[in-house]
Amino acid sequence: MSILDNDLPELPERFDRTAKNVLGGPLELCSYEPMTGFYRTGCCETSPEDVGMHTVCIIVDEPFLAASKAAGNDLSTPTASFAGLQPGDRWCLCAGRWRQAYEEGFAPRVLLAATHEATLQIVPLKLLLAFAVTTARLN
Repeated sequence: MSILDNDLPELPERFDRTAKNVLGGPLELCSYEPMTGFYRTGCCETSPEDVGMHTVCIIVDEPFLAASKAAGNDLSTPTASFAGLQPGDRWCLCAGRWRQAYEEGFAPRVLLAATHEATLQIVPLKLLLAFAVTTARLN
């Protein structure tokens, strides 16, 4: 899904329609289900408030979930305020966390069109390209 005024549902108020992705195009939707992003707008947008830089749109997979849980960040177990992630979900991940996952051998696949350009401050485009997917289940 691309961000064009005539083909998207109304986006939450905080979404910056001028945001760019790592390829230089408009930042596309990552996921509404589950709702993702630092601002829970469905997009991996960022600002100075987003200290963790939740800018990488990933396709969640089992190795990533298992490694995250082992490191103390359980993203798969539901809580009162979080439904938990399942393999195949799309999620805005912190750029530094994605790079760490890469360095440790469990980096998930990335949707470049939905990954914010700020990611390039932490992860080189060449590396993102190696993990890129062009299509994924839309939520």
